[in-house]
Amino acid sequence: MDVEIAKMSSKGQMVVPLRMRKRLNAGEGTLFAVVGIADGLVFKKLPAPSKEELLGSIKNMAKEAESILKAEGIGERDIIRAAARARGR
Repeated sequence: MDVEIAKMSSKGQMVVPLRMRKRLNAGEGTLFAVVGIADGLVFKKLPAPSKEELLGSIKNMAKEAESILKAEGIGERDIIRAAARARGR
């Protein structure tokens, strides 16, 4: 088991030592689950979603937004007018 020392900043940030980042293939934006245990924390690298998973999530959000707007009686023209007002046109 590798052991490294890390220091927490005043903002609660910690730097994962380079050797550990390389071993995990963890770069900027890598997500971790953080689990509190009796006297510490356990970090578990989360897999990055695939392009298909991301697109599926976006499509689901769009469908949900569409149904909310429809239930409220808000149509495409209403959105275009609201955007124009927000832009000062």
